[in-house]
Amino acid sequence: MRVRELADWLGATYEGDGEREVTAAAPLETAGAEELSFVSGRKALAAASASAAGCLIVPPSYVSDGRTLIRAAEPRTAFARAVSRLHPRPAPEPGVHPSAVISPAAILGFGCSVGPQVSIGEGTRLGAGCVIEAGCVIGARVTLGERCRLAANVTVYDDVDIGDRTILHSGSVIGADGFGFVLQEDHYEKFPQVGRVSIGNDVEIGANSCVDRAALGVTWIGDGAKLDNMVHVGHNCRIGRHVLIAAQTGFAGGVVVEDYAVIGGQVGIGDKARIESRAVLGSGAGVLSSKIVRAGQVLWGTPARPLKEHLEQLANLARLPDLRRELAEIKERLKQLERS
Repeated sequence: MRVRELADWLGATYEGDGEREVTAAAPLETAGAEELSFVSGRKALAAASASAAGCLIVPPSYVSDGRTLIRAAEPRTAFARAVSRLHPRPAPEPGVHPSAVISPAAILGFGCSVGPQVSIGEGTRLGAGCVIEAGCVIGARVTLGERCRLAANVTVYDDVDIGDRTILHSGSVIGADGFGFVLQEDHYEKFPQVGRVSIGNDVEIGANSCVDRAALGVTWIGDGAKLDNMVHVGHNCRIGRHVLIAAQTGFAGGVVVEDYAVIGGQVGIGDKARIESRAVLGSGAGVLSSKIVRAGQVLWGTPARPLKEHLEQLANLARLPDLRRELAEIKERLKQLERS
């Protein structure tokens, strides 16, 4: 693709050789003469002059050194769009593999692709252009919107609603029973999990992540939410719109996460906690049951506390060995004074 064509498609401006062909995207450090890269941040600015990339996507303030450039207000975003253009995902042929088992009462929209060994249950509806890869199991009364993609070996239990353009990666499980048990004398009785799961549009759920169905009511994930690999969403949770959740994070039942919150990796959140809009939880944080994290707060540590307080406590902990030595010296001086 020519630089001028790419710039026009991005709605950006170019400088230099607009006829130069770029065939792939690559990191700044390794990009070659036919490859595209981008400059964003101070480190990248310093490394740009040494890059052999055929074309760079740069911010408007970048000082040109005579090379071929595309200027964009958000270089990282523009580069992400360019990558999708230069490296398009192969589109599978529409149709149903002969080994797939599909209920006669299921409805498949126009242009769906259903791979080998897929099972689709009674009353399930797939929107137009859905891609269901090998080994997926989709239960009864499931609704998928248009252009959803289920990677190999995804499991969707009965009574789940999924919006348009949602991506479920391999091994993810949607709609399994929540963890609900009641102690009856000397043993636990299972609390029936008869609710549903509802997932919005443009959601992406990573490999081996699990979203449990509600005990009663709905476990809900809002439009544009992005879950990394190995995330667990417990029963009756409500995850808001455009929430980001990194790997190995777990939500106990009934947690509410409001829109645009960001949650780092390996965070644990107790039942019925509330994370308000645009709050940030740092990696490894622990949020106690029923705690409210206020809008816009940045919390770290276990138990989670404001970042400044967390850093002060870490600094104090680092001083403990010195304080111990100083205390030992003081005690020794006291002993000497008592003996004198």
